[in-house]
Amino acid sequence: MKFGIIGTGDVAGAIATKLVTLGHEVNMGARSTNNEKAKEWSKLNGALASQGTFKDAASFGDIIFNCTGGAVSLDALEMAGSENLSGKVLVDIANPLVRGEYLSLVPSLSNTTSLGEEIQKKFSDTKVVKTLNTMHYSLMVEPSLLKEKHDVFVCSDHEDAKEKVKEILNWFGWEAPVDLGKLPNARYTEMLSTVWRPVFQLTHDPIFAFKIVRN
Repeated sequence: MKFGIIGTGDVAGAIATKLVTLGHEVNMGARSTNNEKAKEWSKLNGALASQGTFKDAASFGDIIFNCTGGAVSLDALEMAGSENLSGKVLVDIANPLVRGEYLSLVPSLSNTTSLGEEIQKKFSDTKVVKTLNTMHYSLMVEPSLLKEKHDVFVCSDHEDAKEKVKEILNWFGWEAPVDLGKLPNARYTEMLSTVWRPVFQLTHDPIFAFKIVRN
């Protein structure tokens, strides 16, 4: 399968590298073809790895991962081109966080909408699925880094797309993703992500996750 990765940061690198190790073709997209991170990633990951612009990655992939910072996601996806995203599954991992008081990160979108929903509104022919946005990037592709089982959440307005993304999450090691239903529930996972920073500041360890404990 072919995947397009929008973004070049740590999240993008973790997702893209995992997909290559699973035997898939991956194109990592940046604002320009001269992006050094994308070029270095492509060089290190062999024949299945390639790089280009946001538009190149969106055109290349059968499934697209949005791994950009949430504050710039809409702009980056617009650069990728609606024609290149149309009809495709878009896995949105980003959180729309901005700097608040006392080094905090606060959501720029909350309560009545979410980044996932705004992406879906702007790209109505794309099947947006929200997931993996409540944890450190290393856990996204290797949940076994924690001894105890923990949860990943997934929501979308498109059931077929959600099932495909659940399958990909299974590839990553997630046995039973928690299905939260429709895409508006991305509001809650995006707000949950704001808890991540104060816990990290308290423990000085980024490798932790959220878990639903059932009776």
